[in-house]
Amino acid sequence: MHRRALLAGAAGVAAAIALPGGTAAAAARGTAFPEVIGLPDGWQPEGIATGRGTTFYVGSLADGAIYRGSLATGKGATFVAGAAGRQALGLEYDTHGRLWAATGTGGAVYDGATGRLLADYAFGGSFVNDVVVTRQGAYFTDSYQPSLHYVPLDHAGRLPAPPAVRTIALPGGLGDADAFNNGIEATADGRLLVVQMLAGRLFAFDPRHGTATQVDLGGASVLQGDGLLRRGPHLYVVRNFFNLIAKFRLAPDLRTARLVEEITHPRFDIPATVAAFGGALYAVNGRFDLPAPGPADTYTVVRVPA
Repeated sequence: MHRRALLAGAAGVAAAIALPGGTAAAAARGTAFPEVIGLPDGWQPEGIATGRGTTFYVGSLADGAIYRGSLATGKGATFVAGAAGRQALGLEYDTHGRLWAATGTGGAVYDGATGRLLADYAFGGSFVNDVVVTRQGAYFTDSYQPSLHYVPLDHAGRLPAPPAVRTIALPGGLGDADAFNNGIEATADGRLLVVQMLAGRLFAFDPRHGTATQVDLGGASVLQGDGLLRRGPHLYVVRNFFNLIAKFRLAPDLRTARLVEEITHPRFDIPATVAAFGGALYAVNGRFDLPAPGPADTYTVVRVPA
């Protein structure tokens, strides 16, 4: 099923960028960054990531293109050209200056400065949705499968050949195929956090031991949870059709999380994912309620306080 149709159906159930250089100094001086940044018409965005300086990237569900812009100026341009049959969903910028993209069936890795394709991994996935990169490797969620796809990195962070990629089976609960594993984040000690969009659950997964624990949210909800972002002890969960970002404080053992606040903005229009810069969050509006997205539809990125 197409992501847009799935999200719209689930919502019904729930209801019943000039580029780097010279801008860091401006941020330090307190120069106001734009609150709303326009993306190209018809872009159909999903994932967002921040890179060096005030650079941000947004992928396209329509054709796998990637847009690069400046949070300081709001300006940008197509960085990676699209192609028929391609998608770019969750994005992650790693410490080696590479941009990773979940592509629906696999994962692609680009040079974050030039846009050159460095690797294209075919997982044979049903819906490879989001990605997080740790020192050990990159982990991808596959929303219709009880597994993660894993691209290992060596001690120098080098990309492996395709045969090194493997699939990690997930235990019960986290491995429920109909729960729709969506956003994924990592903790400093190498554990993973995964939100289940349809089941409305948050899990902590230890890939070293293959064990998973459901995080007790104290009665708070993560239904329609899409993108995740962790900053220190805080986890931000984008609840797309609810037009809010839920901010949680994680316990050190990840067994519990306390809802701190629910962040909203009048310009939210079904945000999908979120990235951070300084004291702000940047949410990309997916507008997944559009029945037939077209080339004239407008899309934006919205800044809110973290």
